[in-house]
Amino acid sequence: MKKVLEVCVDSLASAREARLGGGDRLELCANLVIGGTTPSPALVKAVKEETGLPVHAMVRPRFGDFLYDDEEFAILMADAETLLAAGADALVGGFLTREGDLDRERMAALADLAHSAGKKCTLHRAFDLCRDPLAALETAKSLGVDTILTSGQAASCLRGTAVLAQLLARRGEVEILIGAGVDAAAIRELRRALPEAAAFHMSGKVTLDSPMVYRRLEVPMGLPGISEYEIYRTSAEKIRQAKAALWEDLP
Repeated sequence: MKKVLEVCVDSLASAREARLGGGDRLELCANLVIGGTTPSPALVKAVKEETGLPVHAMVRPRFGDFLYDDEEFAILMADAETLLAAGADALVGGFLTREGDLDRERMAALADLAHSAGKKCTLHRAFDLCRDPLAALETAKSLGVDTILTSGQAASCLRGTAVLAQLLARRGEVEILIGAGVDAAAIRELRRALPEAAAFHMSGKVTLDSPMVYRRLEVPMGLPGISEYEIYRTSAEKIRQAKAALWEDLP
């Protein structure tokens, strides 16, 4: 499999840093701090123009689980069409049934939409919340899904090594994109444990202090525990280190 370092970003500034660090492609979303939601078409266009990198755009209408009602799904698919028109090179999404299986019908609809436009489709980490990863892998393969982003159904990729090994052995033509806790050290460790591991996904973020001088710390605007005066941004240096770890010869 081709070696790939995908960088997850939610701003033009982070996309620029990812390119400077040597990232091969971008997963573009909004609101990365809550796991990512659908980005705006304007952001897709700006990132494409600025970086020239392949942009895989997430379609996720909200924070939370991956069981969507009909209205949410209809909006998601309308967003997906708009993102493709804006220049997205792939759609990134995932759908589960109430019972925890991959929703075959909805995943097929997303993959068909992407492929009909000559683009690709990624099944994101909804995969890590399904009840049977090997069954979900087979479903994804039958639908022509191009990539599965996964931690091996664990809190971090290093904890999911055993499941990742099974997925890599059964992947067929599907790219197994390893994510969650990825940095240079994790890439080295996983490459040693899993010689077939070749595609990795990371944000490489650092926390920057807001330039705001006047602050009302007692008034939260979003999720509890998340400061309104911190900015998360990809670090070109972290990406550069990870890219080196992906390509270096290991003892």
